Amino acid sequence: MDKRKLGSGLEVAKLGLGCMSVSGTYGDRIAQADADALLRRAYERGVTLFDTAEVYGPYVGEEMVGRAIAPFRDEVVLATKFGFKIDPETGRPAGFDSRPEHIREVVEASLQRLGTDHIDLLYQHRPDPAVPIEEVAGAVADLIGAGKVRWFGMSEAQVDDIRRAHAVQPVAALQSEYSLWTRDIEAEVLPTLRELGIGLVPFSPLGRGFLTGTVQPGTLPANDFRATMPRFQAEAGGANLRMVEALMAIAERKGCTPAQLALAWVLHQGEDLVPIPGTRRIERLDENLDAADVVLSADDLAEIERALPAAEVVGARY
Repeated sequence: MDKRKLGSGLEVAKLGLGCMSVSGTYGDRIAQADADALLRRAYERGVTLFDTAEVYGPYVGEEMVGRAIAPFRDEVVLATKFGFKIDPETGRPAGFDSRPEHIREVVEASLQRLGTDHIDLLYQHRPDPAVPIEEVAGAVADLIGAGKVRWFGMSEAQVDDIRRAHAVQPVAALQSEYSLWTRDIEAEVLPTLRELGIGLVPFSPLGRGFLTGTVQPGTLPANDFRATMPRFQAEAGGANLRMVEALMAIAERKGCTPAQLALAWVLHQGEDLVPIPGTRRIERLDENLDAADVVLSADDLAEIERALPAAEVVGARY
């Protein structure tokens, strides 16, 4: 698979793998053996960026990913995240915590769960309004100096925080939601990233599965967190599905699937983007990775955007 560069020196394959779903966020957790098979298939197909987080599970996501990639750990880029308080009783996020001492605690615990001596790309999972971003960036810089982390990333951050953090410790990548139906970052954030030489790692590039055309609004099980999201509710979802059906028609003419078309659209937005679609199924993984070979012309891109205008998507992200 072709490579792309994030920041000044982090090179990865043009498609990565988001590993949130293996820990049970979109329904039941998969077995470790299935996670092993999935991640190892991704590696065999050329994927080099594997993305997880402390909060996935929580904790179990890092453990599963660490075990799955152990045979090829030193040949891939392993990304994880800090930034939440996790309630020990409920196991759910209970606010933000990016205090430097907490960052150090999380990194030590993550290293143990991941079974590694370093984290390649460490993200602040969400901005913490109680902690100046300079302190966050400084704490990560110290971890980089100690050899426990190699690159600093941010997630869902806005322009001011990105600039201030980058001035303390260069940011290699920003991870934010970006897809045909979520394009908020295009106005200010994406131009800032390009000005500063920071890469973009789009999460949910398939609209949390909605852009594949396989998710029927109002039918998700209660243990799938998308069931609570406004865009997936029956009325809003029905309106959004009509746009996806138009996308499906274009995909059929192009000889690819809607998922491949949606991923190809993201890949065509710039050489500094590395999407991380997630899945629990090997056949979907192969489908997604084949999107790397889909070529879109300027006319194709314009037709796709007319079919699914982001401004007409019904419902908020969360």
